[in-house]
Amino acid sequence: MTKDYVEYMQRMKARFLEGHVAIVTGASKGIGRAIAVTFAELGAKVMVCGNNTKDAEEACQEIRGSGGTCEMFQGDLGINAEAKSLVEKTVSVFGGIDILVNNAEETDSRHFSLLAEEDWDRLEKANMKSAFNCVHHAMPYLEKSGMARILNMSSICGKSGAWGAGAHYCANKAGIIGFTKALANQYAAKGIMVNSIAPAMIDTEQTPEQLKAFIDKIPLGRTGKKTEVSWAAAFLCSPFASYITGYTMDINGGLYMD
Repeated sequence: MTKDYVEYMQRMKARFLEGHVAIVTGASKGIGRAIAVTFAELGAKVMVCGNNTKDAEEACQEIRGSGGTCEMFQGDLGINAEAKSLVEKTVSVFGGIDILVNNAEETDSRHFSLLAEEDWDRLEKANMKSAFNCVHHAMPYLEKSGMARILNMSSICGKSGAWGAGAHYCANKAGIIGFTKALANQYAAKGIMVNSIAPAMIDTEQTPEQLKAFIDKIPLGRTGKKTEVSWAAAFLCSPFASYITGYTMDINGGLYMD
């Protein structure tokens, strides 16, 4: 029934993000790429941001090959000036910003005893500071949007503190949830909806073998699909989510429930 419903909606080609401009960071592969592709399918103009130029170009080729509109930005968003350049390029090319998806991240599964100060700083820069930098520079344009949305990508690790992630990664992803709630509170009066997604065990290119080891722990008995995250992201960034803010959506097959 659910599969039939999703296929029906896709056949309708309801482009409910038509006319909106979206920045998707970490969009060159994995979940970020799936989000960028889905947003473009739904009519958004997408700025594809990634560190790997080749992968980002391939993501843009996929979007354009399906009739979507996108541009590419390559940079380290943990550097404030580069996040500013991302925002400025988006506004210059597309005329504004309606949606910001903070998906850029770096992972590390090492035990705390193996971490050095530079490991903590590296992940904080990639996961937390990059989100701060992008929101900081995008906010003046989001405030002008009639349908502003910020979506921050957290993780099951930010809630559970477990599932094969390092302490620094778990701390970053818990911080993203707190960041989301604070922004939601502070910008609700301006009509800016701020939410997050906490996925787990999604079948991305990076960790297929690691994911297989967890399948027997997942109540649904399988890993998630990238599109199961990207369509949820599209919903939270759409007009349908006009009364949802400060929310963290769990997409984990029942692996963690709170």
